[in-house]
Amino acid sequence: MPVQSCGQAPARPGPYAFGLRHFNTAPAADVESALLDCFGSHRWAQRLTAHRPYPDLDALLAAADEAGYDLSPTERAEALAAEVSPALAPDAAPSAHLALAAAHAAYESKFGHVFVICLDGVRPAEHPDQVLAGIRARLGHDPDQERVVTADEMRRLARGRIIGLVSSQ
Repeated sequence: MPVQSCGQAPARPGPYAFGLRHFNTAPAADVESALLDCFGSHRWAQRLTAHRPYPDLDALLAAADEAGYDLSPTERAEALAAEVSPALAPDAAPSAHLALAAAHAAYESKFGHVFVICLDGVRPAEHPDQVLAGIRARLGHDPDQERVVTADEMRRLARGRIIGLVSSQ
C-alpha cells in the first residue's frame, strides 16, 4: 500500500475522474461519491456539491478548506475514520515494516486514530523517513495540539486529492 500523500493524484482513487466543468455539472450523487474519496465527511462532500458551480479550481479549494474548518468534532472523526495509515511498499525491509508498525501503534494508542500526513513535495524515496519522523515528532504533542495538526494534514490531503480529481480530464 502506498504512503498517503498530497499532490496531483488522489491518494484513494475512486471510480470518478472529472474536469472542473464536468465536476460542476455531473449528477450530485456522483460528485458526492467522488468527494468522499477525497475527504470522508458526508457533510463536507454534500456542502461542496451543493455550492456548485465553482468558477475555477482556486474557488473549489477555498470552499473545501472552509467546509473543513466548519466541521463538528463528530464530522471530523467521520473523515478521519475513512483514512488509512501510511504504509511501506510490500518489498521494504522487514525491519522497516516493524519500525513503522510500532510507530503507528504508539500513535494510535496515544491519540485513538490513524496517523495522517501530507507528503506533497517529498520525494517518494524519502516518504518512509518522513512518516517515521512525523510520527515521532507528533507523539510529543498533547491531544489538543495533535487535533489541530491532524485537521491541517487532512485538509492538505483533501486539497491534493481534489486537484487530482478535477485535473484528470
